[in-house]
Amino acid sequence: MILSMTGHGQANAQTDHYRIVAEIRSVNNRFLKTTIHCELDTEHLSKIETLVKNRIHRGSVNVRIKTSKNADQPVYRLNDRAIQAYWTQLAEIAGGSQGVNVEAILQLPGVIDDEMDESATRELWPKVELAVNQALANLNHMRMQEGQVMETNMLANCDQIQQSLEKIKALAPQAMDNYSTRMKDRINKLLSEFDITVEPKEIIKEVGIFAEKCDISEEVVRLGSHIGQFRNVAEKEANAGKKLDFLVQEMLRETNTIGSKANHVEISNQVVEIKTAIERIREMVQNVE
Repeated sequence: MILSMTGHGQANAQTDHYRIVAEIRSVNNRFLKTTIHCELDTEHLSKIETLVKNRIHRGSVNVRIKTSKNADQPVYRLNDRAIQAYWTQLAEIAGGSQGVNVEAILQLPGVIDDEMDESATRELWPKVELAVNQALANLNHMRMQEGQVMETNMLANCDQIQQSLEKIKALAPQAMDNYSTRMKDRINKLLSEFDITVEPKEIIKEVGIFAEKCDISEEVVRLGSHIGQFRNVAEKEANAGKKLDFLVQEMLRETNTIGSKANHVEISNQVVEIKTAIERIREMVQNVE
């Protein structure tokens, strides 16, 4: 089953005091690269990364988690200990000659705390985990849908390659005969120009040697085998991107060899058609997980 590396997933969750929005985007990459934007501590960031690794094996993944307090919750929290400490020290310094200014205390560092404390983190984590898992599920659903479209398209191109390959198989004997005839004519022409006599069997032997160099039967068989392997991997294997990429390279290698060895116009035309289809497949394979 083909999975695309490109997708987007989002999910929401809520606690008594906070609203959580988890958004995950992924694009293609040779390896798994995870970037997380979140207010939680390092321990919980590591847990989020583990959740991603359990669902995604390749690609560049961007995780963004936004937390906001519910409308009925105070935006800021006063630090009682800090206020008491400031108040006591200021009262001692003033010596009772004047009252302590509350507004001045509120402007001092550490009095107003808008950061997430440990208890808030403990409250948030189960819902963050829930939101991340749901966002990953939504992301994978999108990746699966795009992957199915890609698989259909790639297999259609495999059909086109197979059709061109069948034409090449039919043309190969004719190409060999044409090549042998041309070689015999050239050799005979050269022999006659220099008034040299050679036994016919020697001519046939030399022609055979040259003709063997233009034999494409092995390349045709290997290309057909690669097409079959590509189909099998695309339809049945998970995380198939790297293997499909390798098979595409091998298909292109055999096609190039066929084109260079077969000295035949129509075979050359079919080679162009095959290479065009392989290039379309190659572009899609770059986005397969």
